[in-house]
Amino acid sequence: MGTVKKNFFKVLSLGLFIILLAVSWLAFGDRGFIYLYKMEKERQEHIERIQKLELANQELKAEIDRLHDDREYIEETARKELGLVKKNEVIYRFTEDDK
Repeated sequence: MGTVKKNFFKVLSLGLFIILLAVSWLAFGDRGFIYLYKMEKERQEHIERIQKLELANQELKAEIDRLHDDREYIEETARKELGLVKKNEVIYRFTEDDK
């Protein structure tokens, strides 16, 4: 009876050791669960970046369309960016003096 019990514990110990090795390899191996978790996190970051870039592209396309079609928008943009004025228009510039 003692040798059967001893052999059972040897087989059980060997089986548990093999299972532990397999789990360790699955978790920490080259393509293990930790690697997959990191890759999924990186993938989500790329997806968020792509969505932000797509939104920026849509905004730029809308501005391009306005610059092609909307004369008032062109005038407004030229006034802001180039400092242009209309005929008979006066611009006053105020500066704050140090007090």
